[in-house]
Amino acid sequence: MSDRQPLSRDVQSARLDSAQYDENFSDLHAPLDWHEAKVEAERCYFCYDAPCMTACPTSIDIPLFIRQIAADNPTGSAKTIFNQNIMGGMCARVCPTETLCEEVCVREEAEGKPVKIGQLQRYATDHFMEGDRPHPFTRKAETGKKVAIVGAGPAGMSCAHHLAREGHDVTVLEARNKAGGLNEFGIASYKSTENFAQREIEFLLEIGGIEIKTGQRLGQEIALDQLASDYDAVFLGLGLKNTNRLNLEGEDAPGCEDAIDYIAALRQAEDKSSLSVGRNVVVIGGGMTAIDIAIQTKLLGAENVTICYRRGQDAMNASLYEQELAQTHGVKIMHWRQPNSIQLNGQGEVCGLEVETTSNEGGKLSGTGEMQIIQADQIFKAIGQKFDSSLLSDHQVDLEHGRIKVSDTRQTSHQKIWAGGDCIVGGEDLTVVAVEDGKVAAQHINSVLQG
Repeated sequence: MSDRQPLSRDVQSARLDSAQYDENFSDLHAPLDWHEAKVEAERCYFCYDAPCMTACPTSIDIPLFIRQIAADNPTGSAKTIFNQNIMGGMCARVCPTETLCEEVCVREEAEGKPVKIGQLQRYATDHFMEGDRPHPFTRKAETGKKVAIVGAGPAGMSCAHHLAREGHDVTVLEARNKAGGLNEFGIASYKSTENFAQREIEFLLEIGGIEIKTGQRLGQEIALDQLASDYDAVFLGLGLKNTNRLNLEGEDAPGCEDAIDYIAALRQAEDKSSLSVGRNVVVIGGGMTAIDIAIQTKLLGAENVTICYRRGQDAMNASLYEQELAQTHGVKIMHWRQPNSIQLNGQGEVCGLEVETTSNEGGKLSGTGEMQIIQADQIFKAIGQKFDSSLLSDHQVDLEHGRIKVSDTRQTSHQKIWAGGDCIVGGEDLTVVAVEDGKVAAQHINSVLQG
């Protein structure tokens, strides 16, 4: 940290040897073995009115699936999970269980040490998916009804699976070159290893009746009006495509990057040493994306990684667990700091970030006028995303606060169109919430198609 503008800039690839990359990006939590899973399962009280089940967005019967593990029936446990959440394997890896089911666990309340619900869920689902078993569900007789799903993320694929189970023919239209959405492109690499997102898609498709077409962008290769005409129902799982801007001079200079884009590149990189990373990295934001990019740049070899957040710790969207995880990886979190200007060197490249100390007086955030410069070879913006409302500007789909307005059944103002995931009003950027949106929409679509 300095009071003067830094001029040097150090951005390189291959900062570490190959063995170090493998170690750094291995599983965040090693999977439980049989003995560990059985011991952990027996810690559960199997509450009749289980608060953990209420806290789960997909309403998995948590006491039941844990009891099945305790009874040495992981196959039955996995089926219990998949019945409510066909993407239970990924959710076991990436769900913020510390703020959902585990936060309200009776053992957490009594002892400060909840049952490891997420790791038990992974134990059961991995056991099933790695075994030579038929798909857990059988498709019903074909109905002759056709449904189009725009977006192959967790909301879209959850919706697709539930509709295919009911016998409908589903076509999934995805803009990118592969399915998966958030699970494939937006999850930290150390949370989902060994190409699990694609293995889960393959598992999900075993139900039959689902066709995925990639390179299909709404407003270009496909038109919503035409889909509504050609299909019996349409589901939109569009996600949030546009990143918010800082609106600072120098924001488009080399070295100032969107965290989402970098995370996606990292997720798709076969050789992580090919990614260039700065010696000094600054991340702007306070959510999960900020934490993910900060930890991953540290794992790529950055020496100094600093998160700047304009408010206090309690206001950060990232959980306390995630904040502590970042700090244990050597990330520094600076609260009450907002970006004031981007510092550029003589070549017009990022070399620092000037931040202003903030305060909260009477509930209003304001700058104090105290400035400092943090040296930065790279600045990552992790300040949220927004829905590209232009995709729906010419269609009969109502928007509210810049996102798609839906009913409790996830139906839009258009009688043939439903939506889910973070593109809807109140949507969250959590896999488990998107899965539930897709499931709820599919249940209502099916009831409508069945008359």
